Amino acid sequence: MTTTLIRSATILAMDRARGAAPFSGDLLVEGEKITGLGPELAAPPGATVIDGRDRLVMPGLVNGHLHSSEQFFKGRYEKMPLELWVLYAYPLLMGPQIPERLLHLRSMLVAIESLKGGVTTICDCFFDPPVFSIDRLGTVFAAYEAAGIRANVTNSVINIPVLDTLPYGRAVMPPALQRLLDAGKMITGRAYADYCTAAFAAFDGKAGRLRYMISPSAPQRCTVDLLEACAALALEHKVPFHTHALETKTQAVTGPALLGKSLVQYLHDLGLLNRNVTMAHAVWVSDADMALMGEAGCSVVHNAISNMRLGSGFAPLRRLLDAGVAVGLGTDGASSNDTLRLFDVMRVAALIHGASGPDYSRWLTAADILRAATIDGARTAMLEAETGSLEIGKKADLIVLKTDGLTFTPMNDIAKHLVYGENGSSLELAMVNGEIVLRDGRLTRIDEDAILREVRELVPAYLAEHAVIEDRNRVFEPYFAEIHRRATRQDSGLNRYAGDMPAWQGTNLG
Repeated sequence: MTTTLIRSATILAMDRARGAAPFSGDLLVEGEKITGLGPELAAPPGATVIDGRDRLVMPGLVNGHLHSSEQFFKGRYEKMPLELWVLYAYPLLMGPQIPERLLHLRSMLVAIESLKGGVTTICDCFFDPPVFSIDRLGTVFAAYEAAGIRANVTNSVINIPVLDTLPYGRAVMPPALQRLLDAGKMITGRAYADYCTAAFAAFDGKAGRLRYMISPSAPQRCTVDLLEACAALALEHKVPFHTHALETKTQAVTGPALLGKSLVQYLHDLGLLNRNVTMAHAVWVSDADMALMGEAGCSVVHNAISNMRLGSGFAPLRRLLDAGVAVGLGTDGASSNDTLRLFDVMRVAALIHGASGPDYSRWLTAADILRAATIDGARTAMLEAETGSLEIGKKADLIVLKTDGLTFTPMNDIAKHLVYGENGSSLELAMVNGEIVLRDGRLTRIDEDAILREVRELVPAYLAEHAVIEDRNRVFEPYFAEIHRRATRQDSGLNRYAGDMPAWQGTNLG
C-alpha cells in the first residue's frame, strides 16, 4: 500500500463544512483513500512526503458529459446548429465502424487531455453504431484503465428513426431520402437490457474506478420499452440514467409536437423521473419542468461552451439551482467544443450568466461554479460518496496546482482565481484512487508521446474516409436546415426572459 503525505499546503476541500473556503494544512493518502486532513499530520513510515508550500490541493475536476466518439473531429466544424452539425459528426448514412486501434487511440486521447487539464473523473457517452459490441466497449474501458482516470462509460442508444424524433421531419424530407433514413433495424429495449447486463458483468467496478452507466440518448429518440428498461437497469445498478434533454429550441418544440407535452413532463408521466436521471444540457426547460426535476432529485450537466458553439442557448442555471436541481459541468464532445478543458467551461459558465439580466444578486459566484466542477459534478455521476471533495474516507482523487505563478500572483481570492483566471497551466500533479497519474505535466502510466505520434500517423487516412461520408450526408442538409428554421420560429411556450436569460435568446437576430 502506497502512502503519500502532502505537507503545508493550501487546501480547498469542497466539502459540506468548508465549501470553497481554503485552509492551510496537510493531507494524508493511504492506499486509495484520504485518511488524514489537518495541521501537522505525522508521516507514517515509508510515506512519500510532498512539499505543499505555494501549492493548492483541491478535488480533481469532474467532466460530467462528453462523447469520446468526437475526439478526432475537434476543429472541424463551425456555424452549424446541432440539427445540421449532427449530419457530419454523427452521419446518418454511416460508414464502417472505426477500426479498433483507432477506437483505442481515441479513448486514450480523451484520457490524456482530461488528466492534463485537471479532470480526474469523466462521463463518456460514446456512440459506436451500428452494432453494440462488448469487445469494442472493452477497448474503451481498457484505455481508461491503462491511463489511470476514473470514468463512467456507456453506449448511448437510439431506437426511433431520426425523422420521427424531429418536428416537421416527415413533412420536409422527400420520400426517397426518407427511405434511406428509415433503413435498418432498431434495437429493442429487451436486447439493450441484455447487452447492458453483460456490460455490467464485464466492466462495472473495474480497477476500483470504472463504472458502466445507462444512456438512452434522449426521451424522443427511444421507445417507451427502451426507456423503461434503461430506468430499471439504472436503479438496479445504482448508476446514472444519463440522457440528453432540451438542448435546442427544436427539441423544445419536439415534445409538444410529437408527444403532446414537454420532454421532462413525458419522463415524469412515464414514472421515470428520479434521482438517477442526469440530463445533459437542459437549456430549454420551463419553470414547470424544473419544478418536476427538483422534486424528483434530478441532475443537470451544463455544457456552456458546446451550447454556444452550436447556438443552442444558455441553460437557466440559477433557476435550476433554486428548484433544487444539482448542476455539474461538462465539455460535451470535442467536435462541439474543440477541447476537453473543464477550466474553460468554468470560466465561460461563470461569465455568461453575468449577462442574464440587471439583477446582479442572481448572478452565479465562483463558489457556485467550483461546486458544479467538483462535488455537484460528482453527484451528477452518482459518485459523490466516493469523489468530488477532499474528505477522510473518500477516494483520493485530487489535483495540485502551483500558486506562485502568474495566475495567482498577487493572491486575492483563490476561488475567483480558479474560475476566472486558471486554464490548467498551473497544474503540477493529479492523483486518482490514491495513485499519482500525472506529475510535472506528464502522465505516469502511459507513453503519451507515442500515442500522439501514432494518432498523427493513422488518423489522417481515417479523416479522409470520413470526408467521403460527410459528402454522402450533405444531401440532407437543406431539409434539416428547414426543420431548424421552422422550429426556431415557432413559439415553444417558454418564457426566455425570466430573470436569468439574455433578452435575445431564442429570437431571430437576422
